[in-house]
Amino acid sequence: MQQRRFNIAPMMDWTDRHCRFFHRLLTRRALLYTEMLTTGAILHGDRDRLLGFDPSEHPVALQLGGSDAAALAECARIGEGFGYDEINLNVGCPSDRVQEGRFGACLMLEPALVGDCVAAMKAAVQIPVTVKCRIGVDEQEPEQALFAFTDTVKSAGADALIVHARKAWLKGLSPRENRDVPPLDYALVHRLKAAHPNLPIVLNGGIASIEQAQSEIGNLDGVMMGRAAYQEPWRLLSVDAAFYGEAPPVATAKQAALALIPYIERETAKGVRLNSITRHVLGLFRAIPGARAYRRHLSVETVRPGAAASVLADALALVLDTPADMAHIAA
Repeated sequence: MQQRRFNIAPMMDWTDRHCRFFHRLLTRRALLYTEMLTTGAILHGDRDRLLGFDPSEHPVALQLGGSDAAALAECARIGEGFGYDEINLNVGCPSDRVQEGRFGACLMLEPALVGDCVAAMKAAVQIPVTVKCRIGVDEQEPEQALFAFTDTVKSAGADALIVHARKAWLKGLSPRENRDVPPLDYALVHRLKAAHPNLPIVLNGGIASIEQAQSEIGNLDGVMMGRAAYQEPWRLLSVDAAFYGEAPPVATAKQAALALIPYIERETAKGVRLNSITRHVLGLFRAIPGARAYRRHLSVETVRPGAAASVLADALALVLDTPADMAHIAA
């Protein structure tokens, strides 16, 4: 899948369907991921609310959290039925709640179980099944742990491995600290790829710019950007040209925001609160004259009763028009 060359990470509370729709206005080609959804939520919750997405989001992957092979297989079938392009298993999240549910990064300690889960999902669907993991947890020696884990999931049929190039410390560090404190080891992921030339491997962790992503991809099959893509989404305007040799969907960040307005009108007519959409565009104009006034206007006005798409239009009027409103930042 060529789209795998650039991926936007699954991020809890961030990469919901509104966020993904907006990101697709900035890049046609990046592979998008849902937030992690647990098997319990999908099996017993409101599936249309949890799994529904706009067709424009393709290619889009569903990330699952769980450790019961049968439940994961059923959720994979459900996800395929909803039209997702890939099913991804979370073996990287270090939160206490995830550990208590026996999924996420703690599964690095149970590679055989992960292999069983991957095999069950592969048998259930025709779309790719992938795994997102860390390089190890707690006292594991990363090279040994990651290479053994990779052998297991590859044998089980995993179609790709996305590696967050940090350990997860399940004891002693918070989820926030686990995103920054453990050192990155990109070289280890490159060695893993050299050992598995036929397994697609994607690098995740600490990718802060499109230029860094280009410099790190090397022999890898792709890179995954997380917080930088969300907090400074203007960066995504460079993705299609940098990784696919294609023009972006729009020329400027302001054009992308204007293109979001019809979607906002449609969604708010269904009862969606305006700020649940506009919260994803707050970082769109970093360092552009008027950006602070834009953010302030959205923060104040979108939470008022009856707030409508005109609030975003009014906020955009506060931002300076330039020939390419992101050019001086991206340079």
